Amino acid sequence: MSDSREGGQSFSRSSESELIRYQHIHTGERPYECSQCQKTFQSNSNLLHHQHIHTEQRPFRCLECGKGFKQNSHLITHQCIHTGERPYECPQCGKSFTSSSNMTKHQRRHH
Repeated sequence: MSDSREGGQSFSRSSESELIRYQHIHTGERPYECSQCQKTFQSNSNLLHHQHIHTEQRPFRCLECGKGFKQNSHLITHQCIHTGERPYECPQCGKSFTSSSNMTKHQRRHH
C-alpha cells in the first residue's frame, strides 16, 4: 500500500477516491453532472444523493407517523415536530428553531 501526500494530508492507495474528492474540493472542480438538470457536483456520492429529487422515492421514513423524506436531514428536522426539540437558537434574541435554515431566515428578517 503506497501513500501520497496532498496539501499536508495523507491518502493511502485504498482511499484514492478520498484523494480525488479532496482535490475537487480545493480546485473547485465539479465533474459529476446530473443528466436531469445539469447541476454539477464534486463527488459521485453527492450526485447520487441529489438525484433523489428527480424521483418519487422517499427512502427516509419517520417511525412516529410514517411520513417519507427524500433526504435524511429533512427527516431529522421533521422529527423535531414529535419531540418538540428546537436545537437552533438565535444568538441575538434567544428564539429557537427546528432547523438552522429557519434560524438564518429569522436573522435576515429581524436582525
